Amino acid sequence: MLGFYLIVFLISKVLGWRTGLNASCIFAGPSGYAEIRNRSSSCSDIVISNLTVPGGATLDLRNLANGTSVTFRGETTWEFKEWTGPLLFVSGVNVSVRGAPNSVLNGNGASYWDGKGGGGGRKKPKFFFAHGLVNSNIDGIHILNGPVHVFSISDCQNLTLTNVTIDNSAGEKLGGNTDAFDISSSANITISGARVKNQDDCVAINSGKNITFRDGICIGSHGLSIGSVGGRGDNTVENVLFENSTIVDSQNGVRIKTKQGETGMVSNITYKDIRLENITKYGIIVDQSYGAKDKVPTSGVPITNFTLINITGTVVPGATNIFVNCGNSSSCFRWSWSGISVAGGKNSTKCSSVPTGISC
Repeated sequence: MLGFYLIVFLISKVLGWRTGLNASCIFAGPSGYAEIRNRSSSCSDIVISNLTVPGGATLDLRNLANGTSVTFRGETTWEFKEWTGPLLFVSGVNVSVRGAPNSVLNGNGASYWDGKGGGGGRKKPKFFFAHGLVNSNIDGIHILNGPVHVFSISDCQNLTLTNVTIDNSAGEKLGGNTDAFDISSSANITISGARVKNQDDCVAINSGKNITFRDGICIGSHGLSIGSVGGRGDNTVENVLFENSTIVDSQNGVRIKTKQGETGMVSNITYKDIRLENITKYGIIVDQSYGAKDKVPTSGVPITNFTLINITGTVVPGATNIFVNCGNSSSCFRWSWSGISVAGGKNSTKCSSVPTGISC
């Protein structure tokens, strides 16, 4: 029997030497940041508890070991310093990032907000880089007061985000460019059950394919957006589904924006069962002149196979119910809209190259 236990001990030592992993690592309090910088890649189960991250520093969880789980407990806070971020960076394969009940990631946004967003004033750090995550999931994360853009999802494959809360309600007057989910060059991304209060796009898909956003609530945003598309290294968006979501007190509801004079492709886009409440600019907007002062649309980024099903709700008086601004008939075609009921505002007199069968 002693020989058996000796063999087990020796095997465990060999495996531990090969993997170099500790079963569980807890990083907490003011001293936890210094420890995590040196040890995170050697832990298979990371717990971050009431951690304080110094100003100007990234909580760096890149290149985690395959199968690593990360759990946030209590309040993780980032101290103030003007810089561009990110505050948090996660990458790896088969990684699970979870927020424990009542946990919060506090970006200290009020110290940065100056009404100028990312276009001037104080330098503001982006929050959460989910870059290079493969076969991974993010669940139950609660982000409070992001200084500027919150999630940057890039170069990810098979990533699921569930029950994420982004609360930038305190930035209603001075917050800006606080996009909730910016997605680029990624495939097979699913976001479900998101609760967002922010001051820019709730979702902005700049490039990628096979992307789903469902069962979400977006408050105070610029809407559920494709784009802007064009002028980047990757300018293709295809196979996107937005469904069963509500957009409230926002500038726009359904939105596709492609850049004037650029090239790319937007194809197989579906919005289904989307409810609009108190939209202040456009209930539905498709604009192929994004970024241009003259608002003259161009045809370099065609929008094809664009389906709307059951888009209902209200815009405020003075807002526009529906606006379509296409370059020509070859840049907007194979559209199918049904169950559209957007009311309360004005009908546009400036729609351009509207596809056959579509009302503007």
